[in-house]
Amino acid sequence: MGDRFHGVAARQHPDLTPPAATTGALRGVVLTLLALDGVLCAIAAAFFLPMRIGSIPFPVSAVIAGVVNAALVWAALPWTSSPRVAALPLWTWLGTIAVMTLGGPGDDIIFGGAGVMAYAVLLLLVLGALPPALVLRRHMRP
Repeated sequence: MGDRFHGVAARQHPDLTPPAATTGALRGVVLTLLALDGVLCAIAAAFFLPMRIGSIPFPVSAVIAGVVNAALVWAALPWTSSPRVAALPLWTWLGTIAVMTLGGPGDDIIFGGAGVMAYAVLLLLVLGALPPALVLRRHMRP
């Protein structure tokens, strides 16, 4: 770097090395933390899904979950060369949503409601998984 200009000596920039060049232990820790963030994002999205604006149900957490999941996948991409591993936050998010669709003790349910809220979990799945899938698709294109 730096030899593109006449009269300027080439020099190294160690601060510009990609994170993928770091040790495997650090890579594992970062990917584990990003996967844990996917679980936390799913829990928060489910918690705020029945939010209302006045008397109208407005699942803004589905949109926020999509943006956060896209950011988590984007943050995981430099740490691995495999798009499957970079999608780890998305996989943990989807797994957490799948577990939350099952009934709990005493037949408690997390997702449910009448009217529009009966379909809120589908909206959450689409809006939460589509943006990170687009990030992965864009990364896989040459």
